[in-house]
Amino acid sequence: MEDVLRQIGTIARSLDSIANIEFKEMNLNRGQYLYLVRISENPGIISDRLAEMLSVDRTTTARSIQKLVKNNLVYKESDQDNKKIKHLFLTDEGKELAKVIERENSFSNQMALNGLTESEKSELARLLKTVEKNASNNWQFVKKGGKRKY
Repeated sequence: MEDVLRQIGTIARSLDSIANIEFKEMNLNRGQYLYLVRISENPGIISDRLAEMLSVDRTTTARSIQKLVKNNLVYKESDQDNKKIKHLFLTDEGKELAKVIERENSFSNQMALNGLTESEKSELARLLKTVEKNASNNWQFVKKGGKRKY
C-alpha cells in the first residue's frame, strides 16, 4: 500500500508554500492566514479553542495572535464574566484580508481537485474527514502525554 500520509503531507506543504509566498505581500508571516480565516469563521473564539482547531500548541497560537493584533488585523475583547478570557475578532482590515484568503483557498481547492468528478470529490472529502479526525484524536492524545505503541 502506498504511503498516503506522505502524499497528504506533500499536498499540504505545497499549498502552504504557495499561500506563504502569495500572502507575504500582505504582510502575513508563515501560517498566519490560517488564524485569520478561523477567527473570521468563528468570531469571538478564544485562543485555546483556536489552537485546538488548528492542531498547534498554545504558545505558537499566542505568538501568531500577538503579531496579528500588532498588525491591526485582530483585536481582543475581555469576556463579560471572566476578564482573563479574551475573545478574538477581526478588525475591518482583517475582514478584508480574510476575504482574499478565502478566494485563494477556493481557487486552490479547484486547482487541486481538477479532473475529479463531483462524486469523487465527495468521496475524497468524506474519506479525508475520517483521516483528519483520527489524526486529530492522536494529536490530542500525545499532546496530553499519551504514548503511542508502534
